[in-house]
Amino acid sequence: MSKETKEITKAENKKPEKTEYAGERTVSGKYYIPKTDIAETEKSLVVTMDVPGVRKKNVNITLENNNLEVDAKIDHTPYENLNPVYTEYNVGHYTRRFTVSNIIDTARIDANLSDGVLILTLPKAEKSLPKKIEIK
Repeated sequence: MSKETKEITKAENKKPEKTEYAGERTVSGKYYIPKTDIAETEKSLVVTMDVPGVRKKNVNITLENNNLEVDAKIDHTPYENLNPVYTEYNVGHYTRRFTVSNIIDTARIDANLSDGVLILTLPKAEKSLPKKIEIK
């Protein structure tokens, strides 16, 4: 069994984690921790976050003191007159915080929301990119 297969098996065998946000909020309603993947490329970190049901105008992304916070609110209006017979998921707002290191060029962070998936691209600062040194 290869290392990659072992890692996939480990991930598949993980027990589901509680996803409801336990921090304090001043806005009523449930908050959830969105499922998130972070991948590294040579030039950036790419954060992919599931926020189904959220509109672009309801996403607030802030960066303060190296803390990147994503706050995404759901419009509950479509759910107000529904009387669910059976449900498998809850509807609520999303929140997530990350500490951003000094290798990120915070002035060039890019955000894109499409089909319930928020993609943040955090470019690496030029000084942190690998440099090839030529032998003379």
